[in-house]
Amino acid sequence: MSTAVVVEAPGEHRLIAHTPREPGPGEALVRVHAVGICGSDREVYQGNRPEGYVRYPLTPGHEWSGTVEAVGAGVPDSLAGRKVVGEGFRNCQVCDRCHAGETTLCTAGYEETGFTRPGAMAATLTLPARLLHVLPDDCDLTAAALLEPAACVAAAAIKANALPGERVAVVGTGTLGMFAVQFLKAGSPGELLVVGTRGEREALSRRYGATDFRTRSAEGPPLPGDFDVVIETAGSADAARTSAALLRRGGRLVLTGIPAPGAQGLDPTDLVVRQLEVHTVFGAPPDAWAHTVRVFAAGLLDPLPLVTHELPLREFPRAIELVGSGDPGVGKVLLRP
Repeated sequence: MSTAVVVEAPGEHRLIAHTPREPGPGEALVRVHAVGICGSDREVYQGNRPEGYVRYPLTPGHEWSGTVEAVGAGVPDSLAGRKVVGEGFRNCQVCDRCHAGETTLCTAGYEETGFTRPGAMAATLTLPARLLHVLPDDCDLTAAALLEPAACVAAAAIKANALPGERVAVVGTGTLGMFAVQFLKAGSPGELLVVGTRGEREALSRRYGATDFRTRSAEGPPLPGDFDVVIETAGSADAARTSAALLRRGGRLVLTGIPAPGAQGLDPTDLVVRQLEVHTVFGAPPDAWAHTVRVFAAGLLDPLPLVTHELPLREFPRAIELVGSGDPGVGKVLLRP
């Protein structure tokens, strides 16, 4: 029997029978292969996602891969049978920001698969076909389930605009941080430093292309301060300040993490005097998704080493528990419908 996870309210979930929704005009029905869990899914389950960014009852799941089973009117038949991933943000396509390609800033308001619309923790997912990105036929769909977080990092890499030979750094060693290392490595940096809090991530960081690895600690030697580009992925105010301190005068900083509300921010005097260029990322617009799929297809992204657990859909509570455990042995957790 096909099933789906439904979070009825914070802390309350059910496993229900799932009936695929036939695709309407402009839509596609996707058979889900795997769906990833991240901290925001845990927020949905716990009930501490910001107001307006979740709508209960809800089938979660915004990081996924699958195969198109059917298409609705107006969608090319050639899409059926193709391996795909899909954008999460549902955008209006007609506002000023959408016309500029900045669909994550759509002025029609926030709507996203797995948060305000049904997500992929189900046997199938039906969504607008325009949100799909087609993958190579020979790709690994388990690896592809991680392309949503990769696309968010691709948006950061595009904004960072690191040139070959520049000195670049990544702060944070979670899934986003490890993708940032891979994107920056693909641009042939002169030096690639990774800064984290967990020494056990050094081997994987170096495997992905880091030339140096440091842990943030008061006892260790001071961190350098002459990098051209820093991408922050740790999601803490302290990590943001560490990132800014790594930069040379006029350097470029991209923040992707979201600290807790009320966090103390960067020093505006420091930003102005050192003329730092600061960018931020929330989600991934279409160009970042397209870039991610190209880089993945070219063999320059290797997501599989980040996956430590694959569980059946019925073990949703255990998966949520693993994600929040703080266990350094827990990396990316995937559910398999």
